[in-house]
Amino acid sequence: MHTSRTLGKTELAMPPVGVGLWAVGGDQWGTTDDSEALRMLDVAVERGVQFYDTADVYGDGHSEQLLGRSMQGRRDRFIVASKIGWQGFDGENGRSAYDTVEKLIAGVERNLQRLQTDYIDIMQSHINFREPNMEVFVEGFERLQQQGKIRAYGVSTSDYSYLQEFNHQGGCATLQIDYSILNRTSEADCLPYARENSIGVIVRGALAMGILTGKFAADSSFQDNDFRQAWITDPDQNRIFQQDLAVVGQLRDVLELGPDGQTLAQLALRFVLDHPAISMVIPGGKNARQLEQNLSVLEMPPLSDAERDAINAIVPPKGGRKIWPA
Repeated sequence: MHTSRTLGKTELAMPPVGVGLWAVGGDQWGTTDDSEALRMLDVAVERGVQFYDTADVYGDGHSEQLLGRSMQGRRDRFIVASKIGWQGFDGENGRSAYDTVEKLIAGVERNLQRLQTDYIDIMQSHINFREPNMEVFVEGFERLQQQGKIRAYGVSTSDYSYLQEFNHQGGCATLQIDYSILNRTSEADCLPYARENSIGVIVRGALAMGILTGKFAADSSFQDNDFRQAWITDPDQNRIFQQDLAVVGQLRDVLELGPDGQTLAQLALRFVLDHPAISMVIPGGKNARQLEQNLSVLEMPPLSDAERDAINAIVPPKGGRKIWPA
């Protein structure tokens, strides 16, 4: 069973399954329904979920707005993590639009307005690589923390050297990272570093954008407004997609999955939660049914040695690959 965990040096303790709110933004994951999203948030609160992760670019702020609506009258029941950095990003020069601390603080003020709150629990840099304005984020977050507008700050990245640089003052409290059975690269560096430096680890991508639910096949299709359509139309991404489907097939062959046992998604979430460096996993969802499926992992025991050995034989430790850089 999974009891509450403390999120690194933040001293915030909560159940280790939260809610990722990228999909409810409505612009990259196919059709969404605001009423279903708000119902999902209501059910999450009723079920004791405390941690909710969003960003300014999810639906151009719509995800934050929905979370803000849900929090009205019960802000104390939410631990809110948001992100900033990609709005107005200068792709040609590889740098964020936040080139001064004042601009960064003004950007976070907009996050606060959309969320309809006067503080954010965890504010994260969404830029996942070293770029010229990194120090602006660190200094701006430090100032916002002193002002009480954020309780702690962190970074969303899978780049080990960037994580080290971002934490050079020791103030980085959280790391949001892509980690799953299909992507184990962070086991070699980022996860040990985070544990050694009391950095709380928030895992995105534990279900590999749905691949580790087992619901996709080689002939799957996606809506035009779903970024995963590129898994079918782009030759390079399709090649990786097919390789990942092959791994899913192997997992099904050797592990006890099915109507009388655990689902593949439960296995994937348990795999992540079993790692000693992990504080929180934030599977996404568009509705209450998906939320309940994700929360069911809280009632399940850790992986057995036999299950872990079977996974390691299929996807060796410290291996894997990443198919989406967000």
